Amino acid sequence: MRLPIRYQLLLPLLTLLLGVVVLTTWIAWSAAERARQRIEKQLDSVAESISSVTFPRTNRMLKLMKGLSGADFLMCDGRRRPVSDAEGQPLATLPNLPSELPEPGQRDRWRLSPRVRVGEDVYFCQGVALQPEVDADRIVYVFYPEAAWRETVTQAVRPALIAGGTGAAVAIVLTLVVTRHINRRVGELVRRTRLIAAGDFSPMPLPHRRDELHDLGEAVNDMAQRLATYQESLKVSERLRLLGQLSGGLAHQLRNGVAGAKLALQLYSRSAPPAEEIAVALRQLVLVELHLKRFLDLGKTAELHREPCDLGSIVADTAALVKPHCHHTGIQLEWRPPPGPVTIVGDAHHLGQVVLNLLSNAIDAAGPGGRVEVRVVPADAGGPALEVLDSGPGIEPGLADRLFEPFVTGKPEGVGLGLAVARQIVAAHGGKIHWSRRADTTCFRVDLPGGPSVDLPAAAGTVRNS
Repeated sequence: MRLPIRYQLLLPLLTLLLGVVVLTTWIAWSAAERARQRIEKQLDSVAESISSVTFPRTNRMLKLMKGLSGADFLMCDGRRRPVSDAEGQPLATLPNLPSELPEPGQRDRWRLSPRVRVGEDVYFCQGVALQPEVDADRIVYVFYPEAAWRETVTQAVRPALIAGGTGAAVAIVLTLVVTRHINRRVGELVRRTRLIAAGDFSPMPLPHRRDELHDLGEAVNDMAQRLATYQESLKVSERLRLLGQLSGGLAHQLRNGVAGAKLALQLYSRSAPPAEEIAVALRQLVLVELHLKRFLDLGKTAELHREPCDLGSIVADTAALVKPHCHHTGIQLEWRPPPGPVTIVGDAHHLGQVVLNLLSNAIDAAGPGGRVEVRVVPADAGGPALEVLDSGPGIEPGLADRLFEPFVTGKPEGVGLGLAVARQIVAAHGGKIHWSRRADTTCFRVDLPGGPSVDLPAAAGTVRNS
């Protein structure tokens, strides 16, 4: 059975309120009982004085006693008939005489009973026989107004009732306010989780008050952020899977066509005088073949064929592939070869693909008339480091943290695969790739582990494209 939080909070309060009501009732009853005992004790003292003390029993004296005790008095004979004074006036303080009187009882203690009606008023009445030595065959009836008794009881129980009622009312109001506030916050959490289930992973605003619901809101926001990350990862994986399915066959066919064209040009170059145009065409076909292989290798674990290779030669061969494009667009390509071989243990083909991806991105970032620089420098760990710098405007702030993820690119016509493939290959070699902004240039740096022979003195010269 579903029990809302509001009722879960109200049920203990109602139980507490029931206890407060019982306690308040007991306090009020105790106060009323003490007031009754106080009045009975007072009237008992008056009755004791009347029955045992000798004093003139006149109307004046009875009125004085009424002023002290708040009770009315009536003198009767042994047959319960009113007694008159010397002037013929009944010895009484009552405005009217009662039609009947109760039997006088044994005076051990005055009681608030029985009730007698005198005119429109009701009194508690009790008769007290005077002692023989005081005045024989006389009865004094003491009348205490029921209205005065009720007023005394009301004044006695009013503080307890006011305190208990006020406390209960304040507790109910505060509980309703708190439960309403909690219900609103819980409702916001429910609404937010439903939005998350619908695919909206935006964070919910959190209240300033630090409590369990605030912690729950933080947990919901953290869950939404993680789900957004997982969803993005799933989207990337799905795009990679679809790209592999759709482009795999096409890339194979294109690669076969490129391989055929390259073979035909190679055969032609053997039977004809060598021409620079043939060499350029062959290099461009090799470049296209490398780009096609990038699609085929995406998402696969790089299978490296490790062997000693010269990093300088890899960079030089790759720079020769992009040199025609730089010459055509007016981009200044600077390659600073080291003075000697930089031998590392790795897969030359895959490392060439890394250099090609970095150079292609740098050329696109520099734009016509820009400048791209490639150099091999010592790394902090003792191995070589490859740096590719360009004079472009730099990485957009929104892409900086996700630059090496698949399909993340700042180029309108870009696919966002080059840097992802480069990071995959570099990580397989045990190296690291990162980027930084240096003055007016953007630098991508690849740190590789050292090989059997790493000689990196200062560069002896610079090769520029013509």
